[in-house]
Amino acid sequence: MVQLLLFFLLIGLFIYGMTLLRSGLFNLSADSLKKWLAVMTNSPWKGLVIGTIVTAVLQSSSAVMIITIGMVAARMLTFPQTIGIILGTNIGTTFTTELITFNIESYIIPLAAAGSILAVLKKNSMRSTGLALLGLSAVFAAMRGFEYLAGSVKNNDMVNHWLLTLDGNYMFAVAAGIVLTAIIQSSTATTGIIMGFLTAGAMDLDTGIAIMLGSNIGTCVDAYLASIGSGKEAKLTAFAHIWLNCLGVAAFYPFIHALAVFGQSAAGSPDVQLAHISVLFNVISSLLVLPVANQFGRFVIRLHDR
Repeated sequence: MVQLLLFFLLIGLFIYGMTLLRSGLFNLSADSLKKWLAVMTNSPWKGLVIGTIVTAVLQSSSAVMIITIGMVAARMLTFPQTIGIILGTNIGTTFTTELITFNIESYIIPLAAAGSILAVLKKNSMRSTGLALLGLSAVFAAMRGFEYLAGSVKNNDMVNHWLLTLDGNYMFAVAAGIVLTAIIQSSTATTGIIMGFLTAGAMDLDTGIAIMLGSNIGTCVDAYLASIGSGKEAKLTAFAHIWLNCLGVAAFYPFIHALAVFGQSAAGSPDVQLAHISVLFNVISSLLVLPVANQFGRFVIRLHDR
């Protein structure tokens, strides 16, 4: 019971840290980011580049999708312009998964201290920088907590049963990724939890990959909820996001074991392996769709524009 409570507290800490980090970075760059999204998306490849950059800055594909849907609802963007942005958000979110693999455990307290000092200053830029540093320290503290918790609970009968159910059953693992991400509303948090289990040796890499794939579908829930009541084009944007992620997962599902082999050859640490695989999956998925982005947009319109 104590371990379960600690698990939820760590999830809360991770998400709170991501929120602080996102808030700080957004306050530092909000106006320019929105301007980029509105002006520099007249072609799919430009949208992909801008979507990647904005998502990397805000550290959240869900946040960028919600902003994009809001801009579509406000007629600042059209639905065709959003296809490239969606592709870019899928790439941009991998920056976060790579970031949280860095070992900066000894800097967590100094980062938190510096962030706390800056966060109480009156100057907006200093305060925003402080929030970002506080958020970053909270994210890394949560990651270390996930690793510790995974190591202590892997011998728990209930956890063992759950892990054994997922191991070797990719469909269940994908479903677990979808459900967990839909509940906690952060694919990055889901990936962070899985990285903790992988580092502690409590989960196979294949299973972690399947859960990571599922998290890419689960993250669509935020965008769909944001589109409700936001007009026809905003809903088309949400449906395009869902279709792109579902098709990407379906295309890579048969190659989960091959992805695991690639990851093991690309890095020695399991969490870094999963991060690299996430980058590979999202980059290839987006680049495959980019040449046919306009046709894909017409497909979504024919399917859902009723």
